[in-house]
Parts: sequence; C-alpha cells; structure tokens
Amino acid sequence: MLNIDEPTRGAPKAFALFELGFRPFYLLASVFAALSIPLWALQFSGILPHPYLAGPVWHAHEMLFGFTLAVIVGFLFTAGRNWTSLPTPTGWPLCGLAVLWVAARVLVLTPYAVAAAVANVAFPLAAAAALAVPFVRARNKRNYFFIALLVLLAFAAAFIHLTQLGLLAVPAWAGLQVALDVVLFVLAVMGGRVIPMFTNNGVPGASATRRPGVEKTALGAVLLLLVADALGVHGWPVAAAAAVACVAHLWRWTLWQPWKTLRAPLVWVLHLAYVWVPVHLLLRVLGEFGWVAPSVAAHALMVGAAGGLIMGMMTRTAKGHTGRPLRADRYETTCYVLVLSAAVVRVALPLLAPGQAIHAILCSAALWSAAFALYALRYWPVLSRPRIDGRPG
Repeated sequence: MLNIDEPTRGAPKAFALFELGFRPFYLLASVFAALSIPLWALQFSGILPHPYLAGPVWHAHEMLFGFTLAVIVGFLFTAGRNWTSLPTPTGWPLCGLAVLWVAARVLVLTPYAVAAAVANVAFPLAAAAALAVPFVRARNKRNYFFIALLVLLAFAAAFIHLTQLGLLAVPAWAGLQVALDVVLFVLAVMGGRVIPMFTNNGVPGASATRRPGVEKTALGAVLLLLVADALGVHGWPVAAAAAVACVAHLWRWTLWQPWKTLRAPLVWVLHLAYVWVPVHLLLRVLGEFGWVAPSVAAHALMVGAAGGLIMGMMTRTAKGHTGRPLRADRYETTCYVLVLSAAVVRVALPLLAPGQAIHAILCSAALWSAAFALYALRYWPVLSRPRIDGRPG
C-alpha cells in the first residue's frame, strides 16, 4: 500500500511553498516543462549564444535531469515522510535544494561548463543524501533502492558531462540511455504500486490485481535492460530483454482493468500513460534492428509514459496533500488530453508519415507546453498556499 498523506503536526504557515517536497518541485517542473521548448527554439535561433549544452543533448539532458528528476525528488520527499514517519527536507533546506536545481538549469545554458557539471551532479546526490537520512533511521529497507537510483542518476549525469568536457571519448547518448532506463524503472515501480490501488479506490467494481510472477518479470526485465545499456551491449540481447519486458508490462497493465476507468479521469490518465511503457519497449526492439529511430522510443517513454504519469500524479497528489477532493475538473482533464495528445503526435505521426515529422514535432511541442503551462497557472495558488483543511504539509 502507498500512503503519502501528511500527518497532522503544528499550525500551517501563510506561505506554504516550502512546507513539503512536492510543492516547489512540482511547480518548478511544470514551469520548466512549459518553457523548455521555447528555450530550445532560442538556442537554434542563436539568441542564446554559446550554451554549454546545445541542441538534442540539451533537450534530452533537461527532460531527464531537469523536468523528470525534479518531479521524482518532489514525490519521494513527500512519500518518504509518510513511509518513515520522519521528516524530509522542508523550509530553508528544501529551498536550498530548489535553488540548486534552478542553478543547474541555468548553468547548462551558459559557457560555464564545469560549474554546470558540478551543479547537475550535486542535485541528485544531495537529494539522495536527504532521503537516506529518514530511510536509514527508520530502517525502511524496502525503499533503499530509491537512494541507489538517485545516486545512479548522478553517475549518469557525471558521465554525460565528462563526455561534453572532452574527458571521455564516448558519445553522451550512452549516459542518457542509462538515465532513460532508470526513469523507466522508477515509473514501473511506482506505477505498479499506485495504479492498482488508485483504480480499486476510485472506480466502483474494479478489481485491479498484481501477480508476483508478472511483477518480477516486468521489473527484472527492465533491470536487465538497464545493465545491458550500461555495459554498452547492442543487438539481439537488448532486443530480447526489451521484448520480454514489453510482454510483461502489457500483461501487467491488463491486470489493472483499464477499461473500467473511463468515468474517472484521475485514474484513466494513469492507465493511458502507463500503456506507453510497453509501446516504448516495443519501439526499442524495433530500434535495435534499425527499423525505427532510437529517438522515437525515447519520446514514447518521456512524453507518453513519463509526461502522462507525471501529470496524473502531480494533479492527484497535489489535491490530496492540500486537502482538496480527489476529482478532476475540466482544467485537469484538459491537461491530461493535451499531454497524451502530444505523445501520440510526436511518436505516431513520424512513423506513419515521415515527411510530416517536422510538423509533428512542432505540434507535439505546442501541446506539451500548453499542458504544463495550464498546470502551472492552475496549481500555483494550490502549491504556494496552506492546505485548505488547516493541516500542515
């Protein structure tokens, strides 16, 4: 069971942005997601001169270590407090971590390469250390692996920056692929924990289930894929691991009974987002044989699965942790439709009509930016003000 509600403790403050981890990092991630596409356009236009990271490397790096990592850290700081009944960073320490994240985002757009590398490696390490304190004190061994994954992301970031600084003579994409696999594993673990529970709690008559054999196969195959990518393996071993993972995750998804969730937007968004995990894995199989571009699989994961699951979880947990009813209104539903449409356009259109790829990219970018801009505007007062039920957090 996953319960990340905050226990009652003390009186809330008038300004609550740094009262719990989800607040600043959800807001920062959504604003950055909305601005990242215009920032990329400014790079290509030459208005942002001499950036340290540029073009596709900057885009991939910031989707992983900017947008997605911010949401993961915000969620773990929030969930970790309930898992351990011990405090995670709030107040000035949380503000300091948020400032470090912002500094890392700014520095990669400057010529200050070493400072950018240090900031981007320091953020996941600092988050891992902050999370390790309550986890170790509470002996919460079940979730130790989250600390390890944050450290692994720090190593992946270090690898990427060492290649950009000319200290490693290998492509930056090797480190980016490992980071993609880590994100895939986090999404798979958290999806398996929350989607069946939210389905059964939010949909009358649903009986979403989990089977141990399917769970072990689904997660184990993703870990095998991560190891293969870390070792630089290519070809049929990677395709085989991805194929097994694809079948297991699709089977897992059907056990959650997605067809019963059509009347519950807070639930169906998670199901529609999660189905992009097996789509990503199938595209990885095809990519290993050269039948599709690797970027198509990457966008299926990051726009479809990560974007959709993040949007769904950011709305649900923000509502729950601020004392609001767990119902999606037309604004949240619009956000869901926009971000999932961005995934369909970005992945399907280039495959079906290669000549329209540039139009697909532009349309998908507009849909993505609109989705997260709407979230940021809608949730700024929610995230920055105290809970409406008077409880802290």
